[in-house]
Amino acid sequence: MRTVTRLAGFAVGLAAVFGATYGVGRVVDSAPVVEGRQDGDAAHATGEPDEATDRLPGGLLVSDRGYTLQPVDAPAGEFAFRIAGPDGRPVTRYDVAHDKQMHLIVARRDLSGFRHVHPELAPDGTWRVDTPLAGPGQWRAFADFTPTGGEPLTLGVDVTVPGELTERPLPDPTTSTTVDGYTVTLTGAPQPGRTSSLTLTVSRDGQPVTDLEPYLGAYGHLVALRRGDLAYLHVHPDGTPDDGRTRPGPAVTFLAEVPSAGSYRLYLDFRHGGRVHTAEFTVVASAAPTGDVPTPSGPAPTGGTDHGTPGHGHN
Repeated sequence: MRTVTRLAGFAVGLAAVFGATYGVGRVVDSAPVVEGRQDGDAAHATGEPDEATDRLPGGLLVSDRGYTLQPVDAPAGEFAFRIAGPDGRPVTRYDVAHDKQMHLIVARRDLSGFRHVHPELAPDGTWRVDTPLAGPGQWRAFADFTPTGGEPLTLGVDVTVPGELTERPLPDPTTSTTVDGYTVTLTGAPQPGRTSSLTLTVSRDGQPVTDLEPYLGAYGHLVALRRGDLAYLHVHPDGTPDDGRTRPGPAVTFLAEVPSAGSYRLYLDFRHGGRVHTAEFTVVASAAPTGDVPTPSGPAPTGGTDHGTPGHGHN
């Protein structure tokens, strides 16, 4: 059942409000309940660890390891922010990961909206982009980056866009979805704490798509968000274009490890016909019985296993 509410210029139930506004929406920092923990060696994590091997999944914190995601005032229709470094100054040097220095992902809190965009960096360290916030709602913005000389990080902050909001229930789990005339089929299921093989196969008009186009250095990008706190997992497929063994479709295989049992929303970006398309799935990660070793479904991976760690996949 859908619930219609009207959002004011603040996020109900969130702990602290930042003073800056992004043309549309107000930025707030939330303190979500964390459902699970993950060993640091198996994850790119953004939580402040109790110990070196105990870190939060990605995107749950606005500040981590000395780096802070800071809102910046911007004109209407624009989204802007900075990353402050350990010295308190804006970071101006970033490593390129998958063709970009910054990946900005935004998702509505009910997981009914999603965008993956790439802001431009100004000399003063400010990132700016046309706002990816598509309508009223409570949104989570994830800044996915690697500061030069530092570790990969994913920081997150909540943004509220005022207006009348119709809350949407999470769609039921499915293994097939359509987008822009394409059908995408999912084989495999995530299991918490274990590397799982997820294969997404693209077809159109009943025919397999065998000429996927490289997008940001890969044939597909997969983001997973955990229902509730929106713990963030960004992975990339096994293999790369032009490596002599990775085929441009119809199947794209990902090696992923989710941080806990629960419901997740998957967002697959793929490029074909000169456009980027986003296919969405709901999946449920269930713990396997003790002693069971999960058998990946779908085609076997063609390369190493360095992608798919919780919180980040830029290794």
